[in-house]
Amino acid sequence: MTGYEWIIPVILTVITAATPLVFAGIGELVTEKSGVLNLGIEGMMLVGAVTAFVTATVTGNYFLAVIAAAGAGAFMAFLFGILTLSLMANQVATGLALTLFGVGISALIGQDFVGQPVQAIPKVDIAGLSDLPVVGQILFGQDPLVYLSFIMAIGVSWFLYKTKAGLILRAVGDSHDSAHSIGYSVVTIRYLAVMFGGAMSGIGGAYLSLIYTPMWAENMTSGRGWIALALIVFATWKPSLVIVGAYMFGGITILQLHAQAAGFDVPSQILSMLPYVATIVVLVIISKDESRIRKHAPACIGKIFHPAS
Repeated sequence: MTGYEWIIPVILTVITAATPLVFAGIGELVTEKSGVLNLGIEGMMLVGAVTAFVTATVTGNYFLAVIAAAGAGAFMAFLFGILTLSLMANQVATGLALTLFGVGISALIGQDFVGQPVQAIPKVDIAGLSDLPVVGQILFGQDPLVYLSFIMAIGVSWFLYKTKAGLILRAVGDSHDSAHSIGYSVVTIRYLAVMFGGAMSGIGGAYLSLIYTPMWAENMTSGRGWIALALIVFATWKPSLVIVGAYMFGGITILQLHAQAAGFDVPSQILSMLPYVATIVVLVIISKDESRIRKHAPACIGKIFHPAS
């Protein structure tokens, strides 16, 4: 390939690597904005991935598969909500348990589907636009979930900062006692936020099993749920920066593939470590500025709400 032609496949692979992170990150952002910390993204993504794959294999309906994945993720988040919001269990421990549960239940559900291929969700083909040089494939030739990821990011940003409901959700995250004192149902609002986060994680998982690698394999998320958690801190709880961070980490993820294709004599294990090393480095750098984190983080994140207090 000559000229700019090599750019197209690189950008396309970055987009596919970043999209599941956008979904998971946006969902967790809303969850944390309500004052809840859910560490179970990895488990919810896996359950969403296997649910989408099984549904697509059995029915052949991709729309239904994505809806089923969102529902499965939301149900997992609902279980998390019962334990942490109603029974007031520790959010960190429960989130870790949710991940372990998701790993196990997804492996059980998908045991008869391991290695089976499925036709990937077809890309959108806009006549006259998809054939344009460079921008055609990048802007007008993506699959529907890529466009949905941007729509959700924009929609969440509008919801949080331009609507009364978004203001209420942020108020619950910043001071649940104050929100409760003026009549808002803190638990209900947090349930809705947690389930939205679960639904987005489920769709992120569906993207992996229906588009990124159109097949089911155990633990196919490969730590993307933890990267999505790091994205929230990197983005200082801002939807627009979640997209920036997702594409940055997506670029690092596919760097290993292009490095190997280019013939760099670097062990594959080291290249596979890059996304996680980058995550650790980013978190270490950000954690040094505690005032920046305190300024943007919801004040009540991770704190148990006691309605009677």
